[in-house]
Amino acid sequence: MIWTSSNASAVTINSTIVQPASGGTTIVSPSQTTTYTATASANGSHSSASATVTIIAGNSFQGMSAQGAGNPSETDVDPNGAVGTKQFMEYVNTQYQAYDKTTFAPVWEQPQPFATPWTSSSKPIPECSGNNITLDAVINFDRLASRWILAAKAADTSGNYYFCIAISSGDDLSSANWYPYYFPLAALDLPSNYLPDWPKLGTWPDAYYATLDLFDTSANVEADVGVLACAFDRADMLQGMTMKTPQCFQGPSSLLSNGIYLGHSLIPADVDGTTPPAAGRDEFMVSIENPTNNGTATTSDSLNLLDFHVDWTTPANSTFTQSSLPVATYAPGCYLFQAGFPGVTNCVPEPAASNNPQYIDSVGDRLMPRFAYRNFGSYESFLVSQTISTALNSQTPWQTGIRWYELRDNGSGTPAVNQYGLVSPDNSLYRFLPSIAQDGAGNAAVGYSVSNASTDPAIDFSYWSLTTANATPSEVGVLSGSGEEVSGRNGFGEWGTYSSMTVDPVDDCTFWYVNEYWPNNSGWATRIAFFPLPGCN
Repeated sequence: MIWTSSNASAVTINSTIVQPASGGTTIVSPSQTTTYTATASANGSHSSASATVTIIAGNSFQGMSAQGAGNPSETDVDPNGAVGTKQFMEYVNTQYQAYDKTTFAPVWEQPQPFATPWTSSSKPIPECSGNNITLDAVINFDRLASRWILAAKAADTSGNYYFCIAISSGDDLSSANWYPYYFPLAALDLPSNYLPDWPKLGTWPDAYYATLDLFDTSANVEADVGVLACAFDRADMLQGMTMKTPQCFQGPSSLLSNGIYLGHSLIPADVDGTTPPAAGRDEFMVSIENPTNNGTATTSDSLNLLDFHVDWTTPANSTFTQSSLPVATYAPGCYLFQAGFPGVTNCVPEPAASNNPQYIDSVGDRLMPRFAYRNFGSYESFLVSQTISTALNSQTPWQTGIRWYELRDNGSGTPAVNQYGLVSPDNSLYRFLPSIAQDGAGNAAVGYSVSNASTDPAIDFSYWSLTTANATPSEVGVLSGSGEEVSGRNGFGEWGTYSSMTVDPVDDCTFWYVNEYWPNNSGWATRIAFFPLPGCN
């Protein structure tokens, strides 16, 4: 704490005399949020000023790890999860586990294969069974219905692709059954060389909305060439009934630039809290607008907004419309760090041997899930975040930080950018792999990884109030790194492609966040953090 005074003969801070009276620095280490009052005295007169040191009561516990997983040698791990009414459920690559929110005890003795909901039901679905589901699955909790949703893409040995989605029969994973569904993507007549990948899922009252990237596997370098968005029949699926045929659209071809899709990795809005959007409200999705693919451009000044209107009665009336959201110029994290390969966003250093420097993936070429939605009554708020290059210091020209955006709709029916900011409190650490949400009081929290050439990858989060203009984020450490992922791929570590921040549906205040770290250099692990913020109760 730094304090100054003038013409004072004595200064006390919380009744303790400090020296010199003209000012100085006093170190404080409170165990709880504390207000400090400095009182300057002279000739019988007194003047006071106060400052509050806020302490976040954050806690964390161990999640899934390589030691207990079925794929311990995997280095490209993708932890995500969600908090429900009774448990936190986590997924990593091919398995899931859930933990009691109070005792942190696992629900199942061992992590469950992700295909379990499609194999354990009374009507198994072979297309989503066995090893057909691999990597990049997603877990969601439908806060409006208190149900769990699992989703993933699957591929059989003949090269056919499917979208697999399962809904729990209740909110308690220790006793819930599953309603499994699948959708053959061949029904959409996609080119045979298109690989659907990186699925994302959002809960909306009229549907579960899923998105997929489309990769061209026939190109010399596998590249994003489009996106796919589908609406699934939430009303019937919640009852375990036969679902209506999903309604799907491909993203606009105008976003293709020299064979690269600039608006890939589309993220659907996902409801937080228990106040739904107004009846008939369209679903919205966002994506990055990457720089023009000309080999030199590294900046952009817009995002993409997609309006998905679904009509289950007359599907021909459903629409999927793209518009542009102008924002201040930004450089996607690590973009063109490797010349000629805009999709290789590995520029985050870690302290490996100097003869084989390690650069892990910032995943800076896309917005990161979630696209978190809240209905505050007088306005609707949407949050999303991404990794950008900060260019804060010439010594670390590729340093990455977290840029966040809040979109608001004040009644027009279409959200617009309300505010945005940067989380990068120093010019040394690289911050990347973010996920953002806000509580019922309008506080935002974004979790992310941190690393540099002298710091093993660690986990932090930052928080601030969205109701205060130009609020400065405060950074809190979750877990210090003690190991790193050392790759044999010429120094390019794989790392993961997302983390996950959600808000407890019971108190609407406690944030739950999961991300990966390496406790040593021989295997990954995950950490699950939970914390409330001041002003939410």
